[in-house]
Amino acid sequence: MIDFIKNRKYAYIFSAILLFVSWGSLILFGLKPGMDFIGGSVLELKLNSNQIDQNFIEETYKEYGYQNVSIALNGDDNLTIRSVDVNEENHQQIIQKIKEKYNNVEEMRFESFGPVIGKELRDKSIKAIILVLIGIIIYLSWAFRQVSKPMASWRYGVTAILALIHDVSIPTGLYALFGHLNGLEIDSNFVVAILVILGFSVHDTIVVFDRIREKLKTHPTLDFKGVINESINETIRRSVFTSLTLLFVLLALLIFGPPSLFYFTLTLIVGTFFGTYSSIFIASPLLYDWYLFLQKNKNKQGKNLKGKK
Repeated sequence: MIDFIKNRKYAYIFSAILLFVSWGSLILFGLKPGMDFIGGSVLELKLNSNQIDQNFIEETYKEYGYQNVSIALNGDDNLTIRSVDVNEENHQQIIQKIKEKYNNVEEMRFESFGPVIGKELRDKSIKAIILVLIGIIIYLSWAFRQVSKPMASWRYGVTAILALIHDVSIPTGLYALFGHLNGLEIDSNFVVAILVILGFSVHDTIVVFDRIREKLKTHPTLDFKGVINESINETIRRSVFTSLTLLFVLLALLIFGPPSLFYFTLTLIVGTFFGTYSSIFIASPLLYDWYLFLQKNKNKQGKNLKGKK
């Protein structure tokens, strides 16, 4: 049996390095908000051509004063162009210029939305993430309500949230780094990926915590360290195999999927990997360290009471 509690310091060091890099990237570079959050225009075209000149598209937009243009290829002849808000007159002129270069141009979609809508979407995204975190704490507190010793039920929820912060920080820091290196912007896909990571990661953590709850009832004489170690060892195979199944699917999507979903898929891969890692090496060891902290305080208070007597 692997002694995860004894070797937890190595996992802590590894995670500390990752968090230092992730938070450092966020502080230094920040996240670049995409057009989903600041407003803009989206134009989807089908050019019926295997050779799409992205530079020509960018230069066409620049002629009409639109400097920052994001072009994503969807298959061989479909592309999605994102830019700041384009008025209808310029939209028609841009389409006409593209038609002059490509014979068969089919406009699939054109949408414009202002910064007010973008701000509303950003606020809703933040609220969604906060509500998910609150919901997790409430659910775990309720699910573990019959477990009062040696840790109160709400402490399981708080520990799970700490592990989730770890899981979300790493892909978010990666986004900040890519944003600095190649201009990657966060969009609604990023928010969806973060919510998926939160759900998957907490599921893995709950599996381990639930086994801890069972063992506290069935093995009342076993110390808390032993309960945690046995629980992790008994659930690790299930957690790893479940994650590998998902990772294989995500890797296939990363390699063979459309370029527009590349960073969305990459975020899910990173989040899934570290979500599984944290459920094994971070969440339960953190719970144990919290237990040790409470025990030390309890012993210290006991000594102080004896000293007063």
